[in-house]
Amino acid sequence: MAKIPSIVILTGAGVSAESGIDTFRAEGGLWEQHRVEDVATPEAFARDPDLVLRFYDMRRAAIQTKQPNAAHEALARLDREWPGELLIITQNVDDLHERAGASRLLHMHGTHLTAWCLACDARPEWLGPLIDRPACPECGVAGQLRPDIVWFGEMPYEMERIYEAVGACDLFVSIGTSGAVYPAAGLVREARARGAMTLELNLEPSQGSYFFHESRHGPATKLVPEWVGEMLGQ
Repeated sequence: MAKIPSIVILTGAGVSAESGIDTFRAEGGLWEQHRVEDVATPEAFARDPDLVLRFYDMRRAAIQTKQPNAAHEALARLDREWPGELLIITQNVDDLHERAGASRLLHMHGTHLTAWCLACDARPEWLGPLIDRPACPECGVAGQLRPDIVWFGEMPYEMERIYEAVGACDLFVSIGTSGAVYPAAGLVREARARGAMTLELNLEPSQGSYFFHESRHGPATKLVPEWVGEMLGQ
């Protein structure tokens, strides 16, 4: 452990897939029967806000019925027991890392369980629907809440902090990511350029597998607990 003072872990949809949360895009470029361009861009929200709000209301409700799996539990254990620096950067917009107990965590693409008020810039916890244009609990203005999700064409959250952590880490681990969505897909190159060791844990080789020093392939619920056991000496 003394040889690895700092770990950065990037998680993607493959971590939550075994909890019953669909990966971002199925074959054919559809996301739960919708074109991404129709539900995951600022232009889509401006064009048809009812469609977008209904879509995210359904996903927000569905996520609250899911449970963390063995991969989430293992990463939460590593977070609790790892004595050095550790940051879990997740592309996922569910709260399964938190419910498993992880705390050293950053949601770079936002989360379904908060809303973003365009009137006052608050991001209150939000578990119910937005379709009825409710008032913001912070400022009281109605009709200005949108999903707190980073859509295509928008900048992911806390990129300065992310690049700082990735640039300073000794081990960069990517779990359950496609390697197709930037800027997350470029983080492995940033880490490797700064001298970090790099490890991929994925169901199958990602688009960026060749950037990693080591790749292990299989279900996250098998690979992640095994790797965490190795890291904690068990």
